[in-house]
Amino acid sequence: MRKIISFIHISLDGFVAGPNGEMDWIKVDEEIFDDVAKRISESDTALYGRVTYQMMENYWPTAADSPTASKHDIEHSKWYKDVHKVVLSKTIKHEGLTNTTIISDNLSDSINEIKQQEGSDILVFGSPTATHSLIQLNLIDGYWLFVNPIILGQGVPLFVDIKDKIKLQLLSTQQFTSGVTALSYTVDR
Repeated sequence: MRKIISFIHISLDGFVAGPNGEMDWIKVDEEIFDDVAKRISESDTALYGRVTYQMMENYWPTAADSPTASKHDIEHSKWYKDVHKVVLSKTIKHEGLTNTTIISDNLSDSINEIKQQEGSDILVFGSPTATHSLIQLNLIDGYWLFVNPIILGQGVPLFVDIKDKIKLQLLSTQQFTSGVTALSYTVDR
């Protein structure tokens, strides 16, 4: 069965965005881009909430076309075009979307159906609201947390309304020169 992995940048105090959705505190550089490219290259499905999906759609399909596109922009743009996208949204309509599945209801059943299909692990990129829903339904199987060396004090938390303990098993850690630490966990069921 395919697994759903939450892939997200987080502050040391557990926030994924500032109080107004700010993400300017996230540290990314070539070292992190290279690691991310290696991690996502093995995945054929990306899952997004509506807001993150629309942000991605506004940039990645044409990012490689810019004359100043970086190596990362070119590689990620190609990956984004090829990857199957699953979007959790009650407002986006499926008409005109290619290589995209919209889930607007029956979240648990729909996700479990996708997990049963052929393919590799499904990566949830950012998407805190969608991630909250998936966590609450016990649908997240692992976490790739990129812990940034900052304490925000307030903002959008990654973990909210957790009813039961979620036991994790640490798979790996990786320290980047920027001070970011990647922690990879699997949910211990």
